Amino acid sequence: MKFKLFQATALVATIALVPVATGAMAAVDTDTYKQMDKFLDVYNRVKADYVDKVTDEQLIRGAIDGMLSALDPHSSYVDGRDFDNLRIQTEGNYGGLGLSVTMEDGAVKVIAPQEDTPAAKAGLKPGDYITHIDGKLLYGSTLDEAVAQMRGKPGTKIALTIVRPGRDKPIDVTLTREVIVQRPVKWQIKGDVGYIDINTFSETTGADTRAALLAIDKALGHRPLGYVIDLRSNGGGLLTQAIDVSDAFLDHGEIVSQRGRDPRENQRYFAKPGDDAHGLPVIILTDSGTASASEIVAGALQDHHRALVMGERTFGKGSVQTLLPLGPTTALRLTTARYYTPSGRSVQEGGIEPDIAVPQLSDPDYKARPVFREADLRRHLINEVKTDNKVLEEDTKEDPRFSMTVDQLKKEKITDFQLWYALKAIARLGGPTQAAAVTAAVQKDWKDPKDIAAK
Repeated sequence: MKFKLFQATALVATIALVPVATGAMAAVDTDTYKQMDKFLDVYNRVKADYVDKVTDEQLIRGAIDGMLSALDPHSSYVDGRDFDNLRIQTEGNYGGLGLSVTMEDGAVKVIAPQEDTPAAKAGLKPGDYITHIDGKLLYGSTLDEAVAQMRGKPGTKIALTIVRPGRDKPIDVTLTREVIVQRPVKWQIKGDVGYIDINTFSETTGADTRAALLAIDKALGHRPLGYVIDLRSNGGGLLTQAIDVSDAFLDHGEIVSQRGRDPRENQRYFAKPGDDAHGLPVIILTDSGTASASEIVAGALQDHHRALVMGERTFGKGSVQTLLPLGPTTALRLTTARYYTPSGRSVQEGGIEPDIAVPQLSDPDYKARPVFREADLRRHLINEVKTDNKVLEEDTKEDPRFSMTVDQLKKEKITDFQLWYALKAIARLGGPTQAAAVTAAVQKDWKDPKDIAAK
């Protein structure tokens, strides 16, 4: 079985036999042999003198993990349980909580809860730390061990202790595991606007997005005023599906390019003729959990002036991982390239800046909530393309458009301010239009959310 998380084709490594190494190559070989001798010295000393008996498998696996951990946060050795995790991510369902997590300094950190799952219903948020499972301290466990404990038979209960930055005391929650169904695309009609929520990029995301566009037209009996595409808390997935989703809204031009160490391996991907959204206005909602494949879609439609990006700056993961098979159940998940938007931007570290920065005012923890992005990960790749990224207005001063409080929003029955704002934007402008004109109208006319609603 072969998984391609972020690359259209697997790479094949070849070894050339060179009869004689001379000059600089000989010096490189000599240095390599010295380093390998050093490794073997340590290996033999540990195996002979460590306080407990250790196996060759333990030491080799530890050496591989250590080697890859010295590279970047997304390269890893994949076997048994990891293979199952990748299968679940791309095509399967499982019993669990519906959480995306990572390991940071020995602690399990929440990237994002999946919508309509036990984790989301319990109020877990990006940036939370899971410190205990069923009363047992997690610190020192591996990420795989923690994930295995959180998964389990649907209907069984699990107790988590959460530490949330900005809160004085830990939060104890008890959740009931459910069958987590991979439904990558959901759609609704809100007024005369089509709302499409894309929560992951698995094997059917592109086809499901196109089906959602058709279903919205059919349900309305006519074409909508426009579409809101929700990519918030979408951690990414398959590159092929990010391209397919972007292509659904574009009829020409480059979608994304990827560039590796060898220029001969560089690839560019283009849209096919035909816009499934018929040129109608599109707004893409993003936040700090919008990552990877999601950023490809947001960047492509933003660069082509096909959509407005609204919300918060994205996660900033601009690297491509390739799964290189090593055996029947083992593989190397290796960062092999960086990807770039059609205009040549790299989103690595900096992410995608929204055209209109809209805070999530309906979240009472919004201002205190820690923001967790790629640049916060240890050993993250450096963005080699220098850009003049602006600092968002919301980061530096209060914006008078966003002065409503949580209590005021509740009175107005607004539970998701960012979505409400985007829907009002589409309804305000309505009909076929270019995103550049949408941007101009927004910047000129929108002073206060109440003003938008009145119009």
